[in-house]
Amino acid sequence: MSDLRTQDAASGSSSGSRRRTWAELLAGRVERQLRGPGRGHRLQDSAVHLLRRHLNLDDLLLEVEGPACKTLCLNQLGDPEASANLSSSFIGSALRDQASRLGVPVAVLSSQTVASSIMQICSSNGEPTHRVLLNAEQRKKLSSVLEVAQYLLAHSMFSRFSFCQELREVQNFLLLEAVWHLHVQNIVSLQELLESHADTQAIVAWLFRDLCLLCEQMEVSTQDTDIAQAMLSDFVQLFVLRGFQKSSDPRRNMEPERMAQCCWDPGGPLSLSTSQCCVCRFGMFCGHTFGRMMSTDCPKRFFSHTLTQVLTHKPVLKVSDAVRLQRDWSFAKTHPLLSSLYRRLFVMLSPEELIGHLEEVLGTHEVNWQHVLSCVSTLVICSPEAQQLVQDWVTRLLARAFESCDLDSMVTAFLVVRQAALEGPSVFPSYADWFQASFGSTRGFHSGSKKTLVFLFKFLSDLVPFEAPRYMQVHILYPPLVPSKYRSLLTDYVTLAKTRLADLKVSLVENMGLYEDLSSAKDVTEPHSQAHQDVEKAIAVFEHTGKVPVAVMEASIFRRPYYMSHFLPALLTPRVVSTCARGLGAQLAESRSDKIPPSLYSTYCQACSSAAEKKPENAALGTKTEAICVEPLGLLAAALRELRTTMTDPTQYDVFSAQMAVVSERLSSALGLGEEDGSFEESQVQVNIFSPELEPQDQQVADLLLTSFCQNLIAANGFTPPDRQGPWAAHFVTSLCGRRLLPIVLTRLCQLLRHQGPGLSASHVLGLAALVIHLGECRPAVPEVHVASPAPVKSLPLPEFLSSLLTLRTAEASLFCLKFCTAAISYSLCKSSSQSKDILCSCLSPALMKKFQFILFRLLSEARGPLSQEDTAGPPWKLLCLPSADWQRAALCLWKQRTFQELLQEKEFHLTYRDWLQLELEIQPEFDSLSDMERWDFHQWAIHEHFLLKPSEAGGCDGDMQTACTVLVDVLIDFCQSLRSYNCLENSDLVLSCTGNRDIFSRLQEMAADLEQGPVAPQRCSPSQGHFLFRVFRRRLQALASGWDVAARLQRQQELLVYRWILLGLPPSILVGSPQNKQPATPDCTEFFHLVNSEVICCPLRDPSLTANLILTTCQTECPIVVTSALLWWPRLEPELHTRWRRCFQGPLPQELQRLWEAQLFGKSCLSSDLASPPPGPAWVSAAALHFAIQQAEETRIKSQLEKLNCQSEELLVVLFFFSLMGLLSSHLTPHAVDFLKAVDICAEILRCLDKRKVSWLVLFQLTDTDGGLGQVLLRLAPDPYIRLLPFAFYSLLSYFDEDAFIREDAFLRVAVDMYLKLICLFVTGETSLQGQGDPVGLIIKARHFLLQSIPRCPEKSFANMAELLATSGHCDPEVSAALLSRHQAVSDDDLYQEPHLF
Repeated sequence: MSDLRTQDAASGSSSGSRRRTWAELLAGRVERQLRGPGRGHRLQDSAVHLLRRHLNLDDLLLEVEGPACKTLCLNQLGDPEASANLSSSFIGSALRDQASRLGVPVAVLSSQTVASSIMQICSSNGEPTHRVLLNAEQRKKLSSVLEVAQYLLAHSMFSRFSFCQELREVQNFLLLEAVWHLHVQNIVSLQELLESHADTQAIVAWLFRDLCLLCEQMEVSTQDTDIAQAMLSDFVQLFVLRGFQKSSDPRRNMEPERMAQCCWDPGGPLSLSTSQCCVCRFGMFCGHTFGRMMSTDCPKRFFSHTLTQVLTHKPVLKVSDAVRLQRDWSFAKTHPLLSSLYRRLFVMLSPEELIGHLEEVLGTHEVNWQHVLSCVSTLVICSPEAQQLVQDWVTRLLARAFESCDLDSMVTAFLVVRQAALEGPSVFPSYADWFQASFGSTRGFHSGSKKTLVFLFKFLSDLVPFEAPRYMQVHILYPPLVPSKYRSLLTDYVTLAKTRLADLKVSLVENMGLYEDLSSAKDVTEPHSQAHQDVEKAIAVFEHTGKVPVAVMEASIFRRPYYMSHFLPALLTPRVVSTCARGLGAQLAESRSDKIPPSLYSTYCQACSSAAEKKPENAALGTKTEAICVEPLGLLAAALRELRTTMTDPTQYDVFSAQMAVVSERLSSALGLGEEDGSFEESQVQVNIFSPELEPQDQQVADLLLTSFCQNLIAANGFTPPDRQGPWAAHFVTSLCGRRLLPIVLTRLCQLLRHQGPGLSASHVLGLAALVIHLGECRPAVPEVHVASPAPVKSLPLPEFLSSLLTLRTAEASLFCLKFCTAAISYSLCKSSSQSKDILCSCLSPALMKKFQFILFRLLSEARGPLSQEDTAGPPWKLLCLPSADWQRAALCLWKQRTFQELLQEKEFHLTYRDWLQLELEIQPEFDSLSDMERWDFHQWAIHEHFLLKPSEAGGCDGDMQTACTVLVDVLIDFCQSLRSYNCLENSDLVLSCTGNRDIFSRLQEMAADLEQGPVAPQRCSPSQGHFLFRVFRRRLQALASGWDVAARLQRQQELLVYRWILLGLPPSILVGSPQNKQPATPDCTEFFHLVNSEVICCPLRDPSLTANLILTTCQTECPIVVTSALLWWPRLEPELHTRWRRCFQGPLPQELQRLWEAQLFGKSCLSSDLASPPPGPAWVSAAALHFAIQQAEETRIKSQLEKLNCQSEELLVVLFFFSLMGLLSSHLTPHAVDFLKAVDICAEILRCLDKRKVSWLVLFQLTDTDGGLGQVLLRLAPDPYIRLLPFAFYSLLSYFDEDAFIREDAFLRVAVDMYLKLICLFVTGETSLQGQGDPVGLIIKARHFLLQSIPRCPEKSFANMAELLATSGHCDPEVSAALLSRHQAVSDDDLYQEPHLF
């Protein structure tokens, strides 16, 4: 063959320049090469290589002139149709014959032949070379070739080495799928192909290029997806197994690093913005790919290697860049492909391993800070355990930093904390909380020495030029704790930070908003714009509570610049209809601390009036002109729809958490949450349950979130039960507990559950029930709910608040409550089926469990009987998820469920007798689902069959009817005083119609009658304990707040109104006790009299004649206010008494009642022109009747009518003067009811009559508890507040005193001084009753002037016992005391110089 080539060369030499022969060329080459050992072997290899490169196998086979058939079969080896009739053995025989003729090994020839056929197949259709997959025809041809190759290989007629050498020469034309088929069919492995190539970089580049092309073609076409995925999976497994094993085979020529290079190329997967095939490329990081390698550590080492490559890729960003830009690297802003890669890597590596690997990489490599911090964000989002691990890591970093002043550790700690805090409080504490906890106490790492303090402040100062303003404000507002001697370090930093904030035109700490969130990553707003937001929030708080918010009061004192310069101008912007804003401004203006300058508030009021006059007629009241931003809501809705797709496998926590981070980011945008996590007002959530209102956009956001949760729950239930759904629901609910979002969600739940519950669909009931369960689990992380309403406010834990939203007033509300409680309890039991009873108890609200028991007993009579057997099946959650769910059947199934019955054994879940009464009182009989008879049957069963016989440990009454009555009375009073009947108690006449208590009060009447007449009539308690009803009254009154302030008095009065209503509805025997057997009957009224005397209430009475006489006679001394009350209401009482007495006893009224009639007749006759009738006894009764007649007389005729009093007895006049004084005080305290001037005129006229007849009246101002007779009666006729105000009445009549009273009455001076000192004490102690009418200060001045003028004219006897009086109260007015002492001393000195009377 060489000779032929030489001849061809020689024949061409005749034309042009002579071409050298092959021998000459070789000869010249040999002369230039050095002689040396192995030269011949190398030359032989080179020749073989050269021949192989230029060898044409077809020409060679034709040249050897073999048999035509065998030559043809070798040429048609890659054609399935042409070689269909040729067996592999025949082709092998042909190759053996040809090799024999050529004189070459058959294995080498076979390898060359197969390689040539494969190359022809790969380039047969002339398509572009940037393909890696075969078409169907090529795949069929290749299958035929590989079948022959397997035969040759099995019969030792195939050389893998030669085959690899042949393929190496044509690798650029070789399709990747052909290589994969060679690998999987064990013709030659990929590793052998790679090891046969000397140029590692070239083979890596070729292989990685084809892998990328494979991914791209998978994105473009779905025709061969299965083959492509199998190829990718097999290649990755090979790379990982061979490239990341602990020790490699020493016989292998290729190092593991080469295989690792094939698996990971730095420029590949991170080129996220230039290649859409990255999603496919990341498919190799899934569990399916490495499923067959889980027993080895290779995948874990590969994932660690991959994470290292990502974290160290292109480390061009400096630390300063990271500090400045890291807020843009949160999880929601990280490229989805990069976050997806992280999540796939986290599957194989535990959170502990990830934290350790991050520490190792940061300590040994230059890193890409964007990738490192986005990895931290992904970690805290996707791993529930990451929060504590990251905190521990940061603690170690801080310890290392302060131990050796390691700046790298310090930088890493701050960057990691800030990055984790960007993801929100649901996954990591805010930066402000962390900074305060780390450096705000003596336990901080910085408090060790001056060196550590200098290190800290040097570090913070170095951050100032680069960090966001929010962090500087945190450092200023929550500064590190510094000893006083190093205070200059802190002040220097604060000055630097404030200067930087001023340069950035950002509000300083003094100008920060009242509700700004220091944990938010959002830029700080300008003070004027923040002030408008603060005003809106302050108005909202004021609307709920009726009080000036604490934040506003604190700002007016401690943050005066912002309050005066920004907040007040925003608040006092003229408004047309903002009643709350004007109310808030009014309260601030009326405060005592100059919260609003008077001139500024006056200008504001005038501007509001002008704005109201200029208001257009068609302006809608309260309508906001701001349009709702649709785009953020659309983005939020899209994110929530994407979240729903993750419900196909809710156990994938990382997938759900990743999407929830996107939802949170969109949510912040929709609500404008620059201060989403700002502090709560007094650490409470404000919700108005009676009129819950939301801004339109807030309501739309809440609806999107609640709808999404319900849809996600239904979708998840379609795949797995609640106990196998993972923590997705808890994570979703945690994201709703932000300080800005939680009030919105709770307000919307209040609207839905409390006001729209019966109209909700079944899917909404299921979803909201599950939501309530998860919200209840968040109780430790959220504050109490401040329930605001027109009535007194109260705070409730979150689970109790949610349960309180389920009302029972109507039939529809009761049925909804049954559905909701059934769904909530069933979900909780199903979700926690494999957990302990303690965990179950913590998940369920006791109020929810009690309401379920109550409504089940009420609506389903089947539940009232004993259980025949418990159901061992699971909770009826599956029944509820059916389209046509039978709620009553599901409720009964839940009731019979064994786990539920076991829970009912817990004390906190017992439905007690008190609980039952409280819930039953909520029912409105007119809207009840039970008829009157059914309701009576239910009450009888509940009281007499269920709770009465139940032991007290289980919530019953131990069989004691008196205990049952006591609890009923107590609950009834509580209900009338509660929020539910608040409106009824505004008018005492409406107490009888308090919603819901009508039938329950009837049960009390029945039970009280049973106690009096039934077999249980003998009371178990001793007589000293008294009647159960008065014991309840006495205990409750003792528990009320003591004092005479307005709030305490009103609360006590409201309580007494309910007592009166209860007493009027019960049998009279309760008031008089059980009569004794002996005659005449001696009723025991002690308890009733004690109640009336101590609390000043009255109650009309009826009884047989003798009993009535005895009671009224006793009342005249023990409880005279009953008699006076009867006299006051006699015009209305008399007809009723006559009618009832005649109907019951058919006789005249008892003697004592007749005497009351006579007293009333006497009072009228005294003021008429007719002859006055004689006064009946006792005198004070007649005086009371006369006083009431005077009160009702015309004012113009009073003076002339009172002139007739001169003929009355002295005792009657004195008592009448006492009643007039009480009337005077009543007109002062209630000016709208009684005319004050009229009352003064009446007192003056009676006083004139007393002075004219020389009757002493000073005893009325010296009444004490030790007085007997008339004095004791008068004290019992007047309430304590009136007795305390007698000094005011005394000096109100100052101008009517007789000028000679000091001389005529020895006790006048002492009484006047005593009244004056008591008047001063009332004023000094802040007695609000003095503020009724007139000027108390002016009255005191007049009294003082009167005493100072009168003291010098008083006789010696007037100063008796004066020293004792001054010793106790003389300090109130030292000048008056000095004048008294001086006058007393002068009188004593005059006595020394008088001559003694000896005879």
